[in-house]
Amino acid sequence: IVHLAAQAGVRYSLIDPYAYVTSNVMGQVVMLELARKLKALKHFVYASSSSVYGGNTKVPFSVDDPVEKPISLYAATKRTDELFGYTYAHLFGIPTTGLRFFTVYGPWGRPDMAPMIFSRAILAGEPIRVFNHGEMWRDFTYIDDIVDGVLRALDRPAKGTPPHAVYNLGNNRSEKLTDFVAALEDALGVKAKMQMEPMQPGDVVNTYADIETSRSELGFSPRTPMREGITRFAAWYKDYYRA
Repeated sequence: IVHLAAQAGVRYSLIDPYAYVTSNVMGQVVMLELARKLKALKHFVYASSSSVYGGNTKVPFSVDDPVEKPISLYAATKRTDELFGYTYAHLFGIPTTGLRFFTVYGPWGRPDMAPMIFSRAILAGEPIRVFNHGEMWRDFTYIDDIVDGVLRALDRPAKGTPPHAVYNLGNNRSEKLTDFVAALEDALGVKAKMQMEPMQPGDVVNTYADIETSRSELGFSPRTPMREGITRFAAWYKDYYRA
């Protein structure tokens, strides 16, 4: 089983925490209970998030780093998912693996993510909101690389006692948000109007994935530089939305 469904988004979790607990925590338990009943089940893989690293300042983020101080409600629910995954592996011997995704983008992306919001606004001549006055860094990871990592994890059931594992799936490179905007401007052929704003509650300044464990145990190796990924995304966006 691959369980990727969730209520996503750091900022929106402040608005409706009940929806996040229902979707992310109860949803995880429902899926794990289903896994218990599938006798032929070989591996349960679920989506976690880089948000679990909270306000950690040591970068890159390693799976061995402490993750007990989430700074958003969303992050708290994803860390809870990991704890339930570990517990079910311990109690019932279900091979269980959590994947900490780092800022996934690409075609068919979530409408509340920056690439979609920025593209829509840039092409409409509207300003885009850039938080922390542009002093933000993200490990932008193209969807094709994420899919490759998910499939690699699925084919390698967790081992150990209990059989639970956690991996980072990121591009192993932290890019400044304003550089991401510049790449999007070039790909869309339109200059962005940037509206600089302060840091938002629950947000973090920097994300950066240490993927050494993912490389050594899964053979994971992201191949898409940010500018190449943005070029592919922009081409899809203009074609799909006829922009």
